[in-house]
This record gives sequence, C-alpha cells and structure tokens, in this order.
Amino acid sequence: MGILEKISEIEKEIARTQKNKATEYHLGLLKAKLAKYRAQLLEPSKSASSKGEGFDVMKSGDARVALIGFPSVGKSTFLSLMTSTASEAASYEFTTLTCIPGVIEYKGANIQLLDLPGIIEGAAQGKGRGRQVIAVARTADVVIMMLDATKGEVQRLMGTLPRSLLEKELESVGIRLNKHKPNIYFKPKKGGGISFNSTVTLTQCSEKLVQLILHEYKIFNAEVLFREDCSPDEFIDVIVGNRVYMPCLYVYNKIDQISMEEVDRLARKPNSVVISCGMKLNLDYLLEMLWEYLALTCIYTKKRGQRPDFTDAIILRKGASVEHVCHRIHRSLASQFKYALVWGTSTKYSPQRVGLTHTMEHEDVIQIVKK
Repeated sequence: MGILEKISEIEKEIARTQKNKATEYHLGLLKAKLAKYRAQLLEPSKSASSKGEGFDVMKSGDARVALIGFPSVGKSTFLSLMTSTASEAASYEFTTLTCIPGVIEYKGANIQLLDLPGIIEGAAQGKGRGRQVIAVARTADVVIMMLDATKGEVQRLMGTLPRSLLEKELESVGIRLNKHKPNIYFKPKKGGGISFNSTVTLTQCSEKLVQLILHEYKIFNAEVLFREDCSPDEFIDVIVGNRVYMPCLYVYNKIDQISMEEVDRLARKPNSVVISCGMKLNLDYLLEMLWEYLALTCIYTKKRGQRPDFTDAIILRKGASVEHVCHRIHRSLASQFKYALVWGTSTKYSPQRVGLTHTMEHEDVIQIVKK
C-alpha cells in the first residue's frame, strides 16, 4: 500500500469515527499517523528530477506575497494591474503554468507579488504542479487567496464543512493561515521519561493522549509544558516543527457581476476584501490591507545639519529597534553607535535622544551619532 492509499484510509477512518470521550485517544493516534505520512509525501524524491522550466523565484524586495487560487479567478489580471509585469490572461483555465513574479511599489516599499498557477483539489498530493505551487507559497510573508465572488460559497465551503478546499490543501502541507503558533514548550531529552505539565486547564488534550502521540513519533523522553488549551492537532504541529504560520487575505474578485447585498455580505467576512479587476474597483483599499498584514514600517534617515531624505526609506518589520536600522544601513554601524536622535510618533518629544533598544514606528526620522 502506497503513502497516498494510507493517507486516504486514515482520512476515511477519522471521518467515520464518532467524536466523544471514548474515541479521543484513537483519533489522536490517527491524526499523528496522518501527519507522519503527509510529511513523508512532502519529502523530495531521491531520484533526479526531470529538467523543466524553473519554478521557484529568487526572493527580492522588502516582502513577498503569494497569489493563490483556483484556475480562472483573475490572478493574472490582478498581477498585471498591480505591477508592471504582464502575465498572460485568458478566459480558459490554466493560462498560467509557471510562477510569474511582479513588484508592487507602495509607500516606498518594493513588495514582490508571485502569480502562481491555479491550485486544484489534490494539489498537496502533487496534482497539477500543486506541490511546487505550495512550496513557493511557504516562502511568502502573506498569502492572497483569490476567490471568484460569482461562484458564491462553493469555493469557501466543501460540502457542509466550513473550510475552503484551498485551506484544506494548504493545511495538509503545514501552512497555517491566520493562526498563531501554539504556546507549548516541547523539548526532547536523552532520558528521564516524559515530564508533562500545564499552566491552564486542558479540555482537548490529556497527559495520556500526549504520551500516545509522542510514542507514535518514537519519542520516549521529553519535557512538555502546555501554556494554553491546545488541541491534539496543534500539539502534533509543535512536535513536527516545520509548520508555517502566515496571515492570509481572502480577496473576492468579479464583484461587478453580483448584487450589492452579496458584496456587502462578502466584505463583512473576517480577513476579506472585495474587488473587481475588470472595473478596477477597491484596489487601493486592498493595498492598504496588504500593507497592514505585512506589518511593514518606513524609516527615514537624516544627516546632521541637513533635511531628512524622504525619497529613500528604510523598510523594516513592525517593532524594529534602532539596532535593526543600524544593521540595515551598515553591519559595523551598531558597534560604533553612540546615540540616535529620533523625530516621530515613537518619541515623547522631537527630537528625542535614544539608545539601540528604542522601538521605531512608521515614518519616524532618525539621525545616528557615532562614537
């Protein structure tokens, strides 16, 4: 029996097993086995891969955004509108067959936008170049999930389950959308058995279930501390350790073809933006939301006795300190640092004399004084 058949069997067994107190250990073990087989499926094959068109694109700019979705939802049109890159767009499916990069210039930052081929059901198993698409998506800072507003909930709902087919495909390969990393301390040891503790009341996991899951991964000595009430799935994510947690923006395209009531309903969904690439509607708001999700900050520099340079901003992540600014300017600057003068919203008065640990905010101006 191949790995795909084993995965299919386990998924069927999980689906037909009733969820109650008596079956929680059995379900926990099945989920641990499923995560193991999916990890094996993702490992690259040992045989030399056939030479083909280059798929992955070198990372450039200040941030990277992956554009994923089903075929023919308007991803290529969106890329052509937002960047100066022309991506082939047509009314038939699978127009885009490889990864096409573009650059969005916004608030002084260069944001790399990747137009990826349409994902189909079964992409995680390698259907329709799905594995390469998902591998590139893992390297992004934010995922834009493009959905067709005219198809209603078909793309967001799978049967009666409130989960998108795309979310299911991404989740099965370890991409967690709009979720935070579980607050669980886990450290394998050489000996001493499994020491289990929790600082909160656990309603989804028990010590016995944790031990069963660890034994499934051949781990018999470890320290485990739950700092929040996590599910068995989240605990498995911590053990596996290769999960990627990233923000996702659901973008509903083609809103010019649906009623105002439907547009209003879609716009009120969490993490959602409604747009029309055909009529260029709401694209500026989408850029604002994207900036917020990327959590970028513009910092301007100033030389002594001169005006600040507002033409060339230093782009950093939100929460960056003066030390991060020094490293971005030159790697030896932090060692020669004496103090900095900062103008902007991060200070109590302008200019304020600060040290290396001072946290910078958006559009602050900094003057660095060396020893």
